[in-house]
Amino acid sequence: MSLSVGIVGLPNVGKSTLFNALLKRQQAYAANFPFATIEPNVGVVPVPDYRLEKLATVVASAHGMASLPPLVFATVEFVDIAGLIAGAHKGEGLGNKFLGHIREVDAILHVVRSFANENIIREGSTSPASDFAVVETELGMADLETLEKQPEPKGVVSKEGALRWSAVLKLRQGIGAGRPAREVELTPEEALASRDLFLLTSKPTLVALNVDEAQLKDSGAAESAFASLVGVLPSQVIAINALVEEELASFSPEEAQGYLASLGVADSGLQRIITKAFATLGLITFLTAGEKEVRAWTIKQGTSAPLAAGVIHTDFISKFIKADVCTFADFVSLGGWKGVREAGKVRQEGRDYLMREGDVVEFKIGS
Repeated sequence: MSLSVGIVGLPNVGKSTLFNALLKRQQAYAANFPFATIEPNVGVVPVPDYRLEKLATVVASAHGMASLPPLVFATVEFVDIAGLIAGAHKGEGLGNKFLGHIREVDAILHVVRSFANENIIREGSTSPASDFAVVETELGMADLETLEKQPEPKGVVSKEGALRWSAVLKLRQGIGAGRPAREVELTPEEALASRDLFLLTSKPTLVALNVDEAQLKDSGAAESAFASLVGVLPSQVIAINALVEEELASFSPEEAQGYLASLGVADSGLQRIITKAFATLGLITFLTAGEKEVRAWTIKQGTSAPLAAGVIHTDFISKFIKADVCTFADFVSLGGWKGVREAGKVRQEGRDYLMREGDVVEFKIGS
């Protein structure tokens, strides 16, 4: 599976600049006027993962290969969605079109303006908290319109229909009171019966706080302060500087690490956004390591071994026999599959096994 993240925010808060940096090439038209982005730009970004090269080195050594096997990273799809403005749910600006694009992503990344450069034209942006509130309000109003269109069931109602209507009423009340759908308490049955509503405010949310370069060294304090101000968790906020991220895109890994160190930060904004997006959505990766390729695969936490095998090929679910599993550390230190097997470090797991972050696995599949 591939994680899809929609980048949203008011015009000129740094969305397209951040998007350009994430993709390491200028795919979005970042211009200093509103609605520079007319169609949603989509790009797939590899997830940084130091483990793959280490696994590939072990595989190449174990099999006497002249070069490393190909590395295939997990990916995140970023969608740069044009700037929303107040009234977007009523079609102001290009609102309806943009709101439709948001429905298709797994998570929403709000970009809010916290930098001081007044040479960048403000278009509705007044403060980080108000920027966030405007966009959240527009998403909530769009959800209310969706809910108001839901007809009340008549006559004999199925159990699922009754659960769905109960959810609609709770969601109307909660969103009408200013709460996003993700904070409205539904029973598991109500949540399941109403999932076809595809509400915008039900999506997991992150916030990219676009700060001045000098604020990066105190990013933790900035994240906590903003989270407290708008009522989200600090783990949902990432302080970044979009222009710094754009500069980093042109550097070698060594140069980038040195530049980040000079700014007083350890990881790039991209790495922190992806890490928090995975955590927010409950995603993990497992690893496969062979002569043909070394690869990271994205799955939901709690995925069983057969379903994880199905991410590689759907036929593997029904043909699953077992999974040979070892830790990344053992695979590297013991020289690959031959070494971990000889050391008794391979676990043979069956259909009930729930995959763990960083498992190195070899699935055994029947014919």
